[in-house]
Amino acid sequence: MPRINLKNILKSSEITALLSSLAANLNASVFIEDDAQRILFGKATEQPANKEPLKAEEEIIGWVKGDDNATTIASLINILLQKEIERKKLGNEVLMLYQEVNMIFNFSEQLAQTIGQNSIASITLDEAMRLIKSDNGLIVLWDEKTNQLEVLASSGKLFAGKEKLNANVDLLLHISHSGQSEIVGDVSALKEAGLIMPEVQSLIYATLKVKHRVMGAIVLADTQPVQYSAADLKFLVTLALQSASAIESALLYEKNIREAKEKEEAMRRIYEITNKFVPHEFIRSLGKKVITDIQLGDQVEKIVTVLFTDIRDYTTLSEKMTPEENFAFVNSFNERIGPIIRQYGGFINQYLGDAIMAIFPGSASDALNAAIKIQRAMREFNVSRVLKKKAPIKIGIGLHTGPLIMGITGDNNRLDATTIADTVNTASRLETLTKYYKGDILLSEASLKNILQQDNFHFRHLGLVQLKGKTQPIAVYECFNGSDEKNIQSKLSSLTLFNEGMSDYFNKSFSEATTKFSKVLEIHPDDMTTKLFLRNANYYIINGVPENWTGVEEMSSK
Repeated sequence: MPRINLKNILKSSEITALLSSLAANLNASVFIEDDAQRILFGKATEQPANKEPLKAEEEIIGWVKGDDNATTIASLINILLQKEIERKKLGNEVLMLYQEVNMIFNFSEQLAQTIGQNSIASITLDEAMRLIKSDNGLIVLWDEKTNQLEVLASSGKLFAGKEKLNANVDLLLHISHSGQSEIVGDVSALKEAGLIMPEVQSLIYATLKVKHRVMGAIVLADTQPVQYSAADLKFLVTLALQSASAIESALLYEKNIREAKEKEEAMRRIYEITNKFVPHEFIRSLGKKVITDIQLGDQVEKIVTVLFTDIRDYTTLSEKMTPEENFAFVNSFNERIGPIIRQYGGFINQYLGDAIMAIFPGSASDALNAAIKIQRAMREFNVSRVLKKKAPIKIGIGLHTGPLIMGITGDNNRLDATTIADTVNTASRLETLTKYYKGDILLSEASLKNILQQDNFHFRHLGLVQLKGKTQPIAVYECFNGSDEKNIQSKLSSLTLFNEGMSDYFNKSFSEATTKFSKVLEIHPDDMTTKLFLRNANYYIINGVPENWTGVEEMSSK
């Protein structure tokens, strides 16, 4: 397993924030350095009173130094290190299992397309040397008719030829006919017999068996002292069993049973992974328990709240990043948003690059609470970005509540979990309107009516909007609970003036509206939404009001 990197652990913004908060609460004077005495957190002090080690699998990889709080902070970090070790071990185990299943599948397919013992042996040896470190290999088979060992396949020059092998058949029969598979620690006897060259330092072998009859062996060797593992031996034994059954058709039935079990385990893991691509909530909404129960055409209609969130000016932002940086950035963004959506009872229906579509089957309050927390999370995210001298990001969020069909579409060979409803389009366009109205969170009147305990939230009515392609306008509201405390207080202080200005605006009393909006800006100079309506009111004062003007904003683009 790769060595744990203390720097990578501590560079996480969440860990840094946690350590900073803990140090501040404890009034601790500590700093963290790695085993090369590079400072990773805090500021170094001369002659620190305490020095606590940071360990990963009993290896010291750094130190926490400073006052008496160094012990507490070191304990916390050591817990984090242990969690990271466990995560890496689990990842390695999953990778090994995947490699084994993949190897078995691929190898079985190759054998199924091969005829002849020598061809099977050649494929087997190639696969064995690809999976297990070795610079020489040999497959021998015991010919019961001639009582001789036959070399079916070989690679390299570290093994003796056929004549030398049969001259020492008793020694080799101990290997090939013992029925055991083994990592050979002492190869001196084989060297003395001249069966392997003096350069050989490492040797591993597995016997070829059919039922209880030993047919021969696969032997691998290397000129370097390789520490072969139990996993290496397991791979080699698996190859030996499959190749032996391919050579001896009598074991075909047993081989198929074994492969069926291995495929069943592989499918179980595939099923677990597939569930990450189709949310459990989606499957349950269709009245199903597991993904294997769903069928083409399954559908259900529900009243839900759809949330769309999108990073503003992402194209400009992404142009300054490499593809790898873009991918890492989007992943970092999604990792922050996903848990918040799940926390409030929603599930992510689609990741759309820099955008996310989520569905909340419960109250619209759940979606609004999630939207507010997402905006707050983005402010925390921006703190770490600014510290790294990166541009802060802004996101817009749109919410709409209405009927939606969730179902399984596609064909018999390709299924997809999809949602079909005008509700989705409206939510998406409300998110787009955040750019026009300069608001962080916009929601429709349909969502507002489904908000429980509305007094817990702060709203501003922005009027009616005629979305492109729609016949009926919808009322749009701004929720500003997700703003920073200064902006919230400023908008609350000016809320009465803003509402009066909006009333004058829709009654075509534009002079009175400009007066109210100007007073709002005296209280809150950075209120971009008020600036928008002030600019519109001034335009109508100067240019006049169209005869058919109703105050409805018509959007010409999606």
